[in-house]
Amino acid sequence: MQTNEIHQFLEQYFTVGECSILEKTACSLTVKLTPDLDKELMNRPFYWHYIEKTGLVGEPLSLTLITNQKEASNELKGEVVHFGAPRLQQIFQSAKQRAGFVRLYEQQTPHRQQALHPWLLINVKVCYETDRKKEQFHSFGLNLINGQIQEQFMNILERKSLSGKIPDFSFTIAPLIKPLSGVRRIHQFLDDRLKNEDQQWAQKAINRWEEDLALLHSFYEEEEEKPEAFFLEKAALKKRYEPKIKIDIVNGGIIYLTPPHS
Repeated sequence: MQTNEIHQFLEQYFTVGECSILEKTACSLTVKLTPDLDKELMNRPFYWHYIEKTGLVGEPLSLTLITNQKEASNELKGEVVHFGAPRLQQIFQSAKQRAGFVRLYEQQTPHRQQALHPWLLINVKVCYETDRKKEQFHSFGLNLINGQIQEQFMNILERKSLSGKIPDFSFTIAPLIKPLSGVRRIHQFLDDRLKNEDQQWAQKAINRWEEDLALLHSFYEEEEEKPEAFFLEKAALKKRYEPKIKIDIVNGGIIYLTPPHS
């Protein structure tokens, strides 16, 4: 998982979690957590227990994450995150637990009645698995009125003001495409893209597989009847090298946006 992919995932995670992004650079991200995410990430159970018992208003912490330490300023204070880092694994786990759909509305101040169109947001993780592993994150938006699919949808949402409350003088348009059908369309769109990608990663794994398989056969070539160990090792090679692609939905939601002409 590359540093830019980690950075993009973190932006998506905190934006969907309705955190305020206080500062953003190409190599770091500073966010103001919501109470819910403070409770999940910052390990302050006694503080929040006291706040809830006394009826006071809690103050969530801010969090600075450095996604590219080489490019970051030496004066920048924060947590360095990379693939395998405990903080990033904690956020992955949080994203899985919160993988239900959110419902957000674009905030604007129209002087007349304003229609909001429903978009289906789906953030997915694509895992390429052989004896080596690579992960990518993708964000898709599907317009539930006309079926348009927008890639890197989170980049668009990050430039908008979103809230869980519908703004005054606004109303929502009922979707013509059901969300479940929208999920299928996005899955088919992604599946078609993956089929058209460069497959060298898979072919290289198959080549390594064939080399180790030839070596295995050479160990047992003088035995007419192969022992059980031969078949166990052969099965282990298949499990290790056989190329696989796994697609997991990380999170998503229904996002109501003003149409482009508005």
